[in-house]
Amino acid sequence: MARHKLFGAFVAVLLVSVLALGEWSSSIVEAQQAPFRWTGQLAAGQTIEVRGINGNIRATGVPGADVEVTAVKHARRSDPNSVRINVEQHGNGVTICAVYPTSGGVQRNDCSQGGQGNNLRDNDVQVDFTVQVPTGINLVARTVNGSVAADSTSANADLKTVNGDVQFSTAGYGQAQTVNGSISASLQRADWTEPLEFRTVNGGITVDLPPDTNANVQAQVVNGNITSNFPMVVTGRLDPRRANLTLGSGGRRLDLQTVNGSIELRRSQ
Repeated sequence: MARHKLFGAFVAVLLVSVLALGEWSSSIVEAQQAPFRWTGQLAAGQTIEVRGINGNIRATGVPGADVEVTAVKHARRSDPNSVRINVEQHGNGVTICAVYPTSGGVQRNDCSQGGQGNNLRDNDVQVDFTVQVPTGINLVARTVNGSVAADSTSANADLKTVNGDVQFSTAGYGQAQTVNGSISASLQRADWTEPLEFRTVNGGITVDLPPDTNANVQAQVVNGNITSNFPMVVTGRLDPRRANLTLGSGGRRLDLQTVNGSIELRRSQ
């Protein structure tokens, strides 16, 4: 009889613990389901800059005048509330970023325009950003551990990550960098003035350009090939891993570089 009573007490305690755990897990899920959201208007030619560290960035071109940025935080062991989402408005537009705490809980990381990011300090919070980019607004997107994608934007794009792929299509022009990931870009304008760069280490690069593009292309691979369906002039000796190419009348500079992967330069239809 004593054994039965002891077993019954154990089951009761276990049931209470499971119910408590369920309530705790539910509260965590509810916290994750309450995303940060910012909406505002920028003038044509201004920039929405989004910066994260752990997490993906997804941007989509939309009609209208409102920029909308949503951020959802997830974590396995760190407190999602330890990471703040800051909004810094400035003359060139607005910068929105995930600000991680430094050691001791002191917030020394910042969200300044063009900043280089934050130090994680063993914090595993992931922040996934979703961005709606209206007509005429430029996009700058930065993360470290995550992919970056921008679909059907109308102005210029500058995208970077370290561990993840980069993919974008724009009615303007743009550039992209990663280290462990591939790059796929489709540009509808070819009137850039400063050099454009597409660089990775472990991944391929595919770039679609307008048929009337005039540019000097420097393409370099180590373990891979360089291909193109553009009519072009090759300067120097023919080398499948390093090429100086002239598209049209040349002029603008386009740099393509990878180590482990191929480069494909395509003439859009």
